[in-house]
Formats: sequence, structure tokens, C-alpha cells
Amino acid sequence: MRNDTRLSRMLHVLIHMDRHQQRTTSETIARMLETNPVVVRRTMGLLREKGYVTSDKGHNGGWALAKPLQQITLLDIHQALGAQSIFSIGLATDHPQCLVEQAVNDALSQAFDEAQALLLQRLGAISVADLANDFEHRYQSLPASRKTL
Repeated sequence: MRNDTRLSRMLHVLIHMDRHQQRTTSETIARMLETNPVVVRRTMGLLREKGYVTSDKGHNGGWALAKPLQQITLLDIHQALGAQSIFSIGLATDHPQCLVEQAVNDALSQAFDEAQALLLQRLGAISVADLANDFEHRYQSLPASRKTL
């Protein structure tokens, strides 16, 4: 099963957009992410619907941040992307009358719910600016010969 990397990829894009402070085309983002511009437009469109980015068509068009990174949390972006399930582990429901299956599913459901609530709480406490600041600290720690983006 393939991991859903949209959250980490969109966070990456938002930080680059903030650093470059200019409109970024879908084609540029697609090259950065090694994907198709149509995929970029579809995914960025989800962020636009929630007011995190704007877009303009035509010459000098592209995507721009609509809010400062300090006002956007990881949870905001996760939810804008459709809030996919955090876990890919599923419950067996082949024999709902089986008491063993019921016991297993109850225990797993409770553990999944608790873990998901904790993770979502943590995502809500981290702003995209926190990630950008961490990047900047790491970047400034590099020797000058390695400072490329």
C-alpha cells in the first residue's frame, strides 16, 4: 500500500512559496514535486477552497499564499486535503457475530481513536511557520558551500 504524501508535499510547497515571495506556477511546483501540473492544480485547489492560497491565471499568474504561515497549522492543511485516515490498518469485519473479532476490533478501535486524537492535537499545535523556522535554522547551520535550494 502506498503512503499518502500530500500533506508533507504541500507543506514543502507552502514553505518554498513563502521563501520566494512571488507567484509560483503549477508547472514549477510540478517540477519540484516530480508530478503532473494537473495533480498540482487539483491539490492546490483544495488549499484555495479553504483560503490558504490564491491563484491567478495568465501571464504573471500562479499560486500565492493567502495567509501568513504563522496562521496555518499542519492540521489545517491535513483537513483541507480531505483529512484522510491517519492509519491504513483496518479492522476485520468478516464475522461480526464472532466474540473474538468483537474483542479485537473494540481494542484496536479504541487504540486507533486515541492515537488519532493525539496526532491531530499535535498537528494543530504546529504552524507551518514552525517548520519554516526549523528549515531556516538548519539552512543557516550549513557551510556556505552547501547552501543551495
